[in-house]
Amino acid sequence: MRLIFYTLCVALLFACNSKSDATSPVGSKEALSYPVYAKPDVKLPYNKKALAAFKREKKSYLDAFYKNYWEANKVSGGLLVAKNGEIIYEKYIGFSDKEKNKALTQDTPIHLASISKVLTGVAVLRLVQENKLKLDQLVSNVLPAFPYKDVTIRDLLTHRSGLQNYAYFQPHKRFWREDKMKNNYDVLEYLANGLCQVHNQPNKNFSYSNTNYALLALIIEKVTGERYPIAMQKMVFEPFGMNHTFVFDYKNPREVSKSYTFKGELWPESDLDAIYGDKNIYSTPRDILQLDRAMYADNFLTPELKTLMKKGYSNEKEGVKNYGLGIRMMQWDSGDKLLYHNGWWHGNYTSYVRGEQDTLTIVALGNQRNRSVYSAFSLAGVLGKYPVDLEKVKNAHLLNESHRDSLTLQAE
Repeated sequence: MRLIFYTLCVALLFACNSKSDATSPVGSKEALSYPVYAKPDVKLPYNKKALAAFKREKKSYLDAFYKNYWEANKVSGGLLVAKNGEIIYEKYIGFSDKEKNKALTQDTPIHLASISKVLTGVAVLRLVQENKLKLDQLVSNVLPAFPYKDVTIRDLLTHRSGLQNYAYFQPHKRFWREDKMKNNYDVLEYLANGLCQVHNQPNKNFSYSNTNYALLALIIEKVTGERYPIAMQKMVFEPFGMNHTFVFDYKNPREVSKSYTFKGELWPESDLDAIYGDKNIYSTPRDILQLDRAMYADNFLTPELKTLMKKGYSNEKEGVKNYGLGIRMMQWDSGDKLLYHNGWWHGNYTSYVRGEQDTLTIVALGNQRNRSVYSAFSLAGVLGKYPVDLEKVKNAHLLNESHRDSLTLQAE
């Protein structure tokens, strides 16, 4: 029975028959034309003298932060800060492989954890731009095995589907065995058999769920006719010049930075490690900067799609936090807005921050469990005009341990 389901899933994902054409806005039978995804035409303001002055002005703050948050707390990972797309601060510390005494460098790919959702979201929006998908298209029109008929692609992108996070699926002797490495098809199979808890009706409220982005990866596969790792390489990584970025593929494994516990022990493999879309992209701080620069390009996405991407869709609760199409945000009454996404998978703690009004970029990627990685978020209060504990970071060299803890927790 299980073999039959997988056969049907593959057939439904990659076949473009007349029935699916009639029920789905994705009506093209032609293979996706990847050459339309040209390299982003990035035009950022650049003033060499002004940039050098900014770098000198902020160096003491950045040095104090790095010493008191990364070195003192024994973070293993990379930290990059950029202004106008140009690197002004960059540090790497720790090991990609402790057993081999292999140090982390600027070229070491690290598991992005949930920052992967930003990249998956970008790929979906590029398909929307090419009219291969529509945001309000029903998921069941693309994935016929998906049983919840009112859930749209927009609901998945914004975490408003109401679907349970697959990390909390209950074990099942046929459909969710604990002794088997799971993949995206297993997630769909679990849903198709009605085993998933549905917390809310679609678009009722925000509920963060990795299941949403595991399904988006399958949608990308269905529309492009390529496996997600290959589609992402063609649509996003290659055009953006992300030369050290890839989706980890358990069928074709490659050397990557290992994941460690806080004590420095190798993190054991999990039965959920092979699921992608929500995670499983490996990259470097410099490659994430390439993504960030591309998002300023006029030929990256249409202005309308960029606006939709950066719009907050969950307003049930008051506060500054919200979620767009694949990106988190903080927006204050002053009009200031920060786009960001944090991540956590095993020992990998990650943070990506984008301040568009200051063309500011902060990337922090860690491969040994340490919440101090998240404190990089608050550098936005020093480098730009954002109310994120400015004084605490400015005076990092004066902070005691309790202050460091409170600042670290603030960014989650």
